[in-house]
Amino acid sequence: MEAVVSDVVAPEDLLKFEKKYNNELKKGSVSKDTKFEYAWCLIRSKYTDDIKKGIVLLDELVHKSTKDDSRDYLFYLAVANYRLKEYEKALKYVRTLLRNEPGNKQALDLETLINKALKKDGLVGMAIIGGIGVGVLSLATLVGLAVSKGGAKS
Repeated sequence: MEAVVSDVVAPEDLLKFEKKYNNELKKGSVSKDTKFEYAWCLIRSKYTDDIKKGIVLLDELVHKSTKDDSRDYLFYLAVANYRLKEYEKALKYVRTLLRNEPGNKQALDLETLINKALKKDGLVGMAIIGGIGVGVLSLATLVGLAVSKGGAKS
């Protein structure tokens, strides 16, 4: 699963699908396959703005899709949000997919990966908060010592 979430699109592939998408857009309508291919490339970009653009396209697709079509859209929405470190959103998408397909191995693996990231971020967040607390406590102690030494001189 790590390979799926860390895969980066080749720039020439992104350009190829962007051109195809824009050509169809100029003609008045973009097929769902073209929109998906372009979105799939965008979410694999190394640029945050591209990933966000891909999310918008996938979101449009998921709202107009059948249950069968939505599987890929939901999966890649979860992957895209994972890549942006939007773990709660990623979890929402993967769990929606799992409600429809409880045995989907890829979705289950992705859910596990997201949960690990959430725990890691939670622990990192707690360490930062703990570090801030220790810093404040240390500062208060130093101020207290300075005040008590200042008071002893009188």
